[in-house]
Amino acid sequence: MSATDFFNSECRQCPRLAAFLDSVKQKHPDYYARPVPAFGVSEPELLIVGLAPGMHGANASGRPFTGDYAGILLYEALFAFGYSNYSESKSADDGLILSRCRITNAVKCLPPDNKPTGVEVRQCNHYLAAEINALSEQVVILALGSIAHQAVLRALELKLSAFKFAHNKIHILAPGRVLIDSYHCSRYNVNTKRLTVEMFHQVFKSIKKLQNDRK
Repeated sequence: MSATDFFNSECRQCPRLAAFLDSVKQKHPDYYARPVPAFGVSEPELLIVGLAPGMHGANASGRPFTGDYAGILLYEALFAFGYSNYSESKSADDGLILSRCRITNAVKCLPPDNKPTGVEVRQCNHYLAAEINALSEQVVILALGSIAHQAVLRALELKLSAFKFAHNKIHILAPGRVLIDSYHCSRYNVNTKRLTVEMFHQVFKSIKKLQNDRK
């Protein structure tokens, strides 16, 4: 298996996304504006799967959930539960280091209006599949939102109908393989109180219990 099975910074397999990134790069020449790689350790205990890079976040910084609103709650929680040395992620060179954790996305490129098509999610899924299958089955997978949840199931070639998305729901996918869901930590979900700090931290408490039970 080659490195490009996991990630390809030059990928242009989705014409709409490739063209959109080209236009964004013209308007914002200082933005990263390419497929965004995963961030974190090579052998994590926790793999966090988001949806896609945000326009002024990961698409600008080149690091998942860095520089946008969605990263505020996530990195605060990662710090609170011992996965990060800082509670904020401002830029790709801010010195933030993750431990025991990696963050990736179901779709590696910025989509228009933050909404990838179903075809684009499926087209990008082989990267997520390679990434997950290269990890230990003991890794806890956290899906942020229903699209990420479905992308994980597709990556593992599982039926979507067999595992319904629900906040703080634990899914036993196979012996040793566990998926847990959370509402996405987006500005909309936080502002509407669909996802609160307490709710998000409860997910991480569930993850901590899962990991402790395996020791």
